Parts: sequence; structure tokens; C-alpha cells
Amino acid sequence: MSNAAESAKKPRSRARVISFRVNGEAHEITVRPRNMLLEAIRDLVGLTGTKDGCESGTCGACTVLLEGKPVLSCITLAVECDGNEIQTVEGLADGEELSPIQGAFLDQGGVQCGFCTPGMLMSITALLEINPKPNRDEINKALEGNLCRCTGYNAIVDAVLQASGQEGVQPRMQ
Repeated sequence: MSNAAESAKKPRSRARVISFRVNGEAHEITVRPRNMLLEAIRDLVGLTGTKDGCESGTCGACTVLLEGKPVLSCITLAVECDGNEIQTVEGLADGEELSPIQGAFLDQGGVQCGFCTPGMLMSITALLEINPKPNRDEINKALEGNLCRCTGYNAIVDAVLQASGQEGVQPRMQ
């Protein structure tokens, strides 16, 4: 058998080493071209806060921030993130101290089953970075890609208003 025929029969590994920063920490991982960012974060980096809900980009549970912008990690190829900064829900708290939006979600009862919560928190974090005092319509617009089956969204919107320091929002949960 010729060398050309032999090499044609050998399975080719198209795995590629990529590097990125997740929550400020550098990671170098090996991925295949078809691996999604969600898989890389959960299975290779070991951060499981980002949830795998639909695998089609319709529920928002997998939302992370890529260079500060919300992306659906279940439909974002990991190789496209080489050299980028990624923030996951694990990066919101400062040690044991919750971020203002995390605390407000608890105060307002915006967490029920919790499955959608990481994606919601990341979408809202991105919103508050560009608009520190959003109104209800702006909050609803920012959450359009995030589905929740439990809360009915009112508690989540109130949590964003509370976290952004807007008047008239009192904690629901005591």
C-alpha cells in the first residue's frame, strides 16, 4: 500500500488547542471543530453553572459573556473563542459575597427551580454594564432570549430594578 493510500485511511484528528480566559483565569484546552463553547466550559474547564437547556439556542440557559457581550454557548463554537475573555455565572460573585444582581434575585424571589438563573444573570449583567438604570421595557428586551417556566418574570424584573438601585423596589423575600 502506498503512503498516500495509508494516510488516507488513517483517521485524522482535527483537534485544536485553543486558549481563552474564563472569569479571569487562563485556560488552554483541546477541542474538536464541532465542540460548542458550552461543552468546553462545562466538560473541559469544569465550570457547571452554565446550563445545557435546549442545545439549539432557544432557551438562554447557556448564556455567557464573550468579550462582555451575551452569547448562547450551546450554539457558539469553542474554536471561535480562541484568545477571548469569557465570563460565566461563577465569575459574578466575589468569593462568598454575591454580586448585587445575584443578591437581588434572592431578595425578590427571582430564583425558583434555578435552571434558567445563570443565563438570566449573565444577560442582565451585560445590560447593566451598558445601561446602569434600565426601565422595565429595557429589562424585558434584554431578557427576550431567556425562558423561565417558574417565576413569571415579574420577580426577575424587580430584581434588576433593585440591583440597579432604582426607587420603590422592596425585597419580597424576608
